[in-house]
Order: sequence, then structure tokens, then C-alpha cells
Amino acid sequence: MPELPDVTVYVECLTPKILGQVLDGVRLPSLFLLRTVEPKLEAFAGRHVQSLERLGKRLVFGFEGDLYLVLHLMIAGRLKWSDQRAAKLIGRIGLCAFDFQSGTLQLTEAGTKRRASLHAVRGREGLKVHDRGGLEPLSADFPGFEAALLSGNHTLKRALTDPTKFSGIGNAYSDEILHAAQLSPLRLTSRLDEEERRRLYQATQAVLQDWTQRLRDDAAAHGGWPEKVTAFREGMAVHGRYKEPCPVCGTKVQRVVYAENETNYCPKCQNEGRLLADRSLSRLLKEDWPKSIDEL
Repeated sequence: MPELPDVTVYVECLTPKILGQVLDGVRLPSLFLLRTVEPKLEAFAGRHVQSLERLGKRLVFGFEGDLYLVLHLMIAGRLKWSDQRAAKLIGRIGLCAFDFQSGTLQLTEAGTKRRASLHAVRGREGLKVHDRGGLEPLSADFPGFEAALLSGNHTLKRALTDPTKFSGIGNAYSDEILHAAQLSPLRLTSRLDEEERRRLYQATQAVLQDWTQRLRDDAAAHGGWPEKVTAFREGMAVHGRYKEPCPVCGTKVQRVVYAENETNYCPKCQNEGRLLADRSLSRLLKEDWPKSIDEL
């Protein structure tokens, strides 16, 4: 997070603010953010911004001289815009500031873990290193989507969030897509019939288009900038709504916890009323682990 809809709206909101503008320089109080040494950041100063694009979950700033800055926000990275030139950095969470003649773009990252990254690259060939090769879901036709889905036998959750298969889909929107498609996140891709694969394709298109438009509308309501970029949004069906009622059937939303992430789903809408085994709790409870929403 941020994912495809969020990064798309960042690009759309940034374009009128900095496209064609000259970069005065980059302030980098947090040196860990920069992951490359060549070309140097000083090489970007005084150059015009010629392009802005999304590459997966990354933002790519193109400059004169075939130079690019690639920004990956990871989980907690957020962008803040100020019309003030060389605006003051935002406290401890301010990791970087891009100073333009039109204003200041700042990168912030909450929390103690620093995961966001900035890469300076030369030429389109240099950008290929940051392209994971996943299919763009909103421009894909059904045969292309189907081919990417079936390129390996994985759970649907893993397949949707694999950047080498699909570009820009992460934990939040994969939950929403699978709920809309009425498919279990742990179903294997090889077990889907054609109707289910087509349903997943249509749900992917619908959810990403819907949320991109919602975020556009939200940005417009906040002066043309997305102020509330978060993985947990009002209006989401299941993501971040553990134990809250499913908006379709009223069943309490459940979750599967793994590592630092969790998958949220509706047992009734997506898994015929059965609970999915939680990797931690189900092992602890063993035979006491409830198998259905009725047992729960």
C-alpha cells in the first residue's frame, strides 16, 4: 500500500503541478532512502520534468537528459504537496523533499521501519530493472488476464498480489476483488473453471476502476490532492473489517493472519460458510478450531 488506484491518482494530481517545471533540487535528510549512487541527485537539479508515470506501485519522474527518479512508497510512504517553494520538512517523518518552482513535494513515512526507496536511473533501460513485468489489469483483455492467472498454480490471493503476474495489486484491493468475485482467497488458480476465471477478471476491472474514481473524487474534494491515502477505507467490503458485518450477507468478516499481513474475507459469500484455517490460531487450537461460521 499504496496500490494501483492510489498511485494512479498521485500521478494524476501531480501532473498539473510539476510537469514542465524545473526541479530546483532534492533535500534528503534521510540518506537510507536513496538506494543508488549513479547518477547523483545533483544531476537532476535544473532539469525540467518531462513525464510522470506509474510503474507497478512505483512513481516514475522523467527528466531532461533521459534521467529518471523511481519512488516506491512501500507500506507507509505518503506524498504531501505544498504550493510553498522550499517548504519546511515535516518533522521526523519527512524523509525527502523535491523542490520545484511551483512548490514542494514531500515524502513522509510513519512508523519506525523505513521501507520506502528512491532510485536514480539513467535511460529507459535503467527503468527495466524496476519493472516486475506484471500485466496491467485495467488494460488487459480476458485472454491475457487468464494466461497470467494460470501461469502458475498458486492461491488466488498470492496470484493477484504477485507483481510478476499483475501490476499494482496489493493486499487491500486483492481482498476487495476476491470478495466481489465471491471466491475464496485460498482457492488454487488451477481449480477455477472458466466462468470463475471470467468472474475474477470482471471483478478485478470493476474494483480497480471503482476505487480509482472514488479516490479521484476524494482528491477533488480536498483541493486537488489525495490527503487520506490509507489501506483501510470507509466503504471497503472486507479489507480491514475483521468481525464487522459483510455488506452483502451480514456475516462477520474473518481473517487469515500471516507474517505482517492478513487476508480478510466473508466465509458465506466466498467460502460456502466455511472458515479458512488461520496459520497461527488454528495450529494452536487444533481440533477446537471452528470449521464453519455456525460453529464459530
